Amino acid sequence: MRTVHVDIDQAPYSILIGEGLLQSVAAILPLLAQKRVAIVTNETIAPLYLAGLVTQLQQAGVECQSIILPDGEKYKTWESLNQIFDALLTERAERKTTLIALGGGVIGDMTGFAAAVYQRGVPFIQIPTTLLAQVDSSVGGKTAINHPLGKNMLGAFYQPKLVLADLSTLSTLPQREFSAGMAEVIKYGLIDDLEFLVWLEQNIDGLMARDTELIAYAVERCCQNKARIVAADEKEMGQRALLNLGHTFGHAIEAGLGYGAWLHGEAVAAGMVLATYASRAMGHLTDADVARVISLLERAALPVVSPALGHDRYKALMAQDKKVDAGRIKFILLRALGDAYIGELPEVAIDAALLSGCELAK
Repeated sequence: MRTVHVDIDQAPYSILIGEGLLQSVAAILPLLAQKRVAIVTNETIAPLYLAGLVTQLQQAGVECQSIILPDGEKYKTWESLNQIFDALLTERAERKTTLIALGGGVIGDMTGFAAAVYQRGVPFIQIPTTLLAQVDSSVGGKTAINHPLGKNMLGAFYQPKLVLADLSTLSTLPQREFSAGMAEVIKYGLIDDLEFLVWLEQNIDGLMARDTELIAYAVERCCQNKARIVAADEKEMGQRALLNLGHTFGHAIEAGLGYGAWLHGEAVAAGMVLATYASRAMGHLTDADVARVISLLERAALPVVSPALGHDRYKALMAQDKKVDAGRIKFILLRALGDAYIGELPEVAIDAALLSGCELAK
């Protein structure tokens, strides 16, 4: 087992990474404020892992409540959040009841938000079952639901007590979902870890073949990078925003197509390509740099061409982004591969990126 510590003031916790971690609840039990939990999962994950987790907890004397939600990004809404609250209130869950998020990023985000809000805050634990959640969304305490006008616009910063990343759960992950997770893995190399980016270029084929040792290393490296950034900037007042490379464009794609049409990681991948084109338009990257990014994403079976929403529609959707400051959109751009920064883009650079990277230009 590999362990990464997230050293946040007042709320430090550990990320445990390894195979077969769901076969034991030993790491969970000491963190329970009372022997009572509510496990939030979805209709896809529940048949795979819920019964085993419940059985182990019950054998340890823990009272378990299960809350099973529909599966998919389109259900990351107030309605689903209220399903969690309804279930907790019906069973009279208390302030010391721990919520456990068993699933991917959608379940993790909604469970974390529910935990932040229910009775003004109850403890929660993340058990991410997708690659994307293991390397990114389960770590750092960002919790949220979507709004029709913008992704993750309603939420809270609220840290888990533990992240338990069982790599064995990736064996049941569809290939498309695995590729979506690889977008976030590649992101870490692009923003500030050139050594990791080179390692990914050398090992992407083995990762896509699901070599367990390579995956374990990649998950650990991503978590180390995120833990370092989050510890320095928990509430995203500066450096943490670099983790949103490709997300301003990507969130526009998700909202423009309708949540769930593209997976989050797919939209981020195409968004990173647009950010790369924009960085080239600003004079930072070469054609060879752009080709290198596109090649790596293609080898991970990710989209590198964005949908034809139209320039005006992209700009309107991006104007809803959380990084908008005084009416100006802040983009995550690249000075060089492995060197990201936060900046603004002139209209000409935005248009150049969209012209190069969207279907409407093909």
